[in-house]
Amino acid sequence: MPIRSAHLTTIRRVTACVILMVAVAGCSRGTGPDTDLEGFTAEQIFQRGEFLLETSRRADTAIRHFQEVERLYPATDWARRAIVMQAYALHRDRQYEESRAVAERFLDAFPADQDAAWAAYIIALTYYDQIEDIGRDQGVTFQALRALRRVIEDYPNTEYARSAVLKFDLAFDHLAAKEMEIGRFYLRRGNQAAAINRFRAVVEEYQTTTHTPEALHRLVEAYLQLGLRAEAQTAGAILGHNFRANPFYEDSFRLLTGQGLSPDADGESWLRQIYRRTIRGEWL
Repeated sequence: MPIRSAHLTTIRRVTACVILMVAVAGCSRGTGPDTDLEGFTAEQIFQRGEFLLETSRRADTAIRHFQEVERLYPATDWARRAIVMQAYALHRDRQYEESRAVAERFLDAFPADQDAAWAAYIIALTYYDQIEDIGRDQGVTFQALRALRRVIEDYPNTEYARSAVLKFDLAFDHLAAKEMEIGRFYLRRGNQAAAINRFRAVVEEYQTTTHTPEALHRLVEAYLQLGLRAEAQTAGAILGHNFRANPFYEDSFRLLTGQGLSPDADGESWLRQIYRRTIRGEWL
């Protein structure tokens, strides 16, 4: 996650003087984690924390500097900025719960601050960066979606909202992938009814994701295996109407024509309702 552009500008501008400051201070006091920082101003400690964060693989020393700014100079703008920098540094150090707690504390104390969008974005990332393989529990994915939506809705005109939209789409796609994996498993085991429920969820709830063409094709497969020809034809018709150039449509077309069928809407199933919405341009 990029540091705010203002912070980056500050880092570039003060890097040279910070290096000199660190060297001089190192001669007299040392610069390790046990260094006494009480003799420095809030700005000096803050800038040193930024420098350490950018030049060290570990964030613990930088985090300590930001914490000291808040402790030594609690009623200053530097202390306020140090809180959100703690959240950022903790996130970068993969201390997700601690990062989230600090970012929430910042938002509670400074909801209208210019860094509020950044703090909310950090909270979203503490969930998003924990999204695991599609075979695992998806609770964290729902939490990530909720937090990303908060950024998008509360801070729509920020760089963080634009980034949150992209991550929201990826997380949403992740949920659809989970449904597809389970559906394929059921289909391989011959449990067509359970598989259909999963593929239906993708078509109805995650229709804007990349998994919709395959979900429709798997519905064609499952319905044909059950002998439900009208449903299979309708799934094929939706697939052909929206994804005619997709390889999954070619596979479905081959399955249907192999049984003397065509991808035409038939019957009055839930798929027929989706087909009608598709024709009217209200779906996809």
